[in-house]
Amino acid sequence: MQDATPHHPLKAALWMTGAIASFTAMAIAGRAAAVDLDTFEIMLYRSLTGIVLVLLGATATGRLAEIRTRRLPLHFGRNIFHFAGQNLWFYAITVVPLAQVFALEFTTPVWVILLSPLVLGERISRVGALAAAIGFAGVLIVTRPSPESLSWGLGAAALAAVGFAFSAMFTRRLTRTESIVSILLFLTLMQAAFGLIAAGFDGDIALPSAQSLPWVLLIGCAGLVAHLCLTTALSLAPASVVMPIDFVRLPVIAVVGMALYAEPLEWEVAAGAALIFAANWINITRGKPLGGR
Repeated sequence: MQDATPHHPLKAALWMTGAIASFTAMAIAGRAAAVDLDTFEIMLYRSLTGIVLVLLGATATGRLAEIRTRRLPLHFGRNIFHFAGQNLWFYAITVVPLAQVFALEFTTPVWVILLSPLVLGERISRVGALAAAIGFAGVLIVTRPSPESLSWGLGAAALAAVGFAFSAMFTRRLTRTESIVSILLFLTLMQAAFGLIAAGFDGDIALPSAQSLPWVLLIGCAGLVAHLCLTTALSLAPASVVMPIDFVRLPVIAVVGMALYAEPLEWEVAAGAALIFAANWINITRGKPLGGR
C-alpha cells in the first residue's frame, strides 16, 4: 500500500528544530529532577502535566472532536516502546555524559531506515543507506565504544534508541489516519498509566519537592512540545527523512554539557558531529524519495 502523505522535508526540518530545543531542555530538567525522583516517577508527572496541556490546547482550539479511539492497539504499541525508551533515556542521562547519551540515541535514525521497509513499507534508497552509514560512523567516533568503556548507562542509552525507533515508525503509521491531538492525548494518557503502575509497584510514589517541581513541569511542557513538533514533522515527511535531522542535537548537547556540567568537549565529538551534519545534509538535499514513495 502506498503512503499518500505529502512529502515536505524542509517544513519537517523546521518542526524538528523545535523538537531539538525541547529535547535538550528536557535533558537538563531530567538531570535536575532525578535528584528527588526515579525515572518512573518523572514519567508519571511528566505525563500528567501533558494531559492537562493537551486537553487545554484542544479545548481552546476546538479540536476535541478529532480524538478517536479506533487505533488504540497501535497507540498502545507505540507507547509501550516509547515508555521503555524514555525511561532508559532518563536513567542514562544521570550516569553518562550527555554527548555520549545523545550520540547513542542517534542510532535511532539508523534503526528507522533499516526497519522502515518491514514496519512502514518504505523503500531504502542508496542515498538513505549512505546517510545512515555516514551518520552511524559519526556516532562511533563520538562514543568510541570498547570493552573497558561499556556500562549499564551506555547499554540503557543504546536500547533507548531502539525503543525510540519503533515509536517513531508507529507514529508515522498513526499520522496516516489520526490527528496530532489524538496522538498526543493517547501518548500522555497511556504514559501516565504506565508510569503510575511502574512507580507504584513498590508501594511508594514520591512527590516532587519544591526544588524539583519546576523541573518536573519543564519536563512535561518540553516533552509535549517535542512530541508535537516530532509528530507534525512525521506527518510531513517519511520517518527515514525526519529522524536523521535530530542528529543536530549532538553538537548542541555537547556545548550544553560543557557549559553546565564541565563535561569535556573533545575533538572526537567535533569530528563525529561533522560526519553527522554531512549525513543530514545528504538526506535533506538529495534524499527526497528516501524511505518514501
